[in-house]
Amino acid sequence: MMIKPKIKIATTSLAGCFGCHMSFLDMDERLVSLLERVEFDRSPFTDIKHCGPCDIGLIEGGVCNAENVHVLREFRANCKTLVAVGACAINGGVPAMRNFFDLQDCLQEVYLTGTGVMNPQIPGDIELPLLLDKVYPISEVVRIDYFLPGCPPSADAFLQLLQPLLAGHKPVIAKSQLHYD
Repeated sequence: MMIKPKIKIATTSLAGCFGCHMSFLDMDERLVSLLERVEFDRSPFTDIKHCGPCDIGLIEGGVCNAENVHVLREFRANCKTLVAVGACAINGGVPAMRNFFDLQDCLQEVYLTGTGVMNPQIPGDIELPLLLDKVYPISEVVRIDYFLPGCPPSADAFLQLLQPLLAGHKPVIAKSQLHYD
C-alpha cells in the first residue's frame, strides 16, 4: 500500500484583521477530512516562523510595512501556488483607508495630537518594521496565482478553492460563493 504525501500549505496574515483565518476555521468538522490530505507549514495554526517549500500559500491582508514585504516574498519564493485571500489582500481593504492621508500626518494624529494621547511620541524602536508610504494589495508586490475575494471568504469558498488544488486541478469557485463586500 502506497501512502500519498500530504499537500503542504502555508498561511499568513499581513495587514488585516485575521478574519480570513477565522473563516477558514469555520470549516468545523470538514477540517478533519482536510487534515487527512494536508499538513501546515508556516501558519498561526503551527507557530512556524518561516515558510519552507510548500504547495499552496494562502495570504490574507495588505502590505503595509517592510516585514510584510519580506514575508510575502518568502512565500512567493517557497510556494508553488500563491492565493490572495480576502479584500485586504486583493485591494488593501480597510487598512488601505490610510492611503488617503499622508503617512506623517497619520502618525502625528495617532501618536502626538489625537484625542486622549498621553506621553506623545512617535515610536521609533528599531524592532518595529518600517512603515510603507501606503498599504498595497499583495499583487503589487508579488505574482499571485489565484484570488479568493470576500471579507472574509466563506469556509465553503475556501473548500471550493482548495479541493481542486489538492487534486491538481484549477479551481473554479461558484459565483454564489463569491462576495465582494
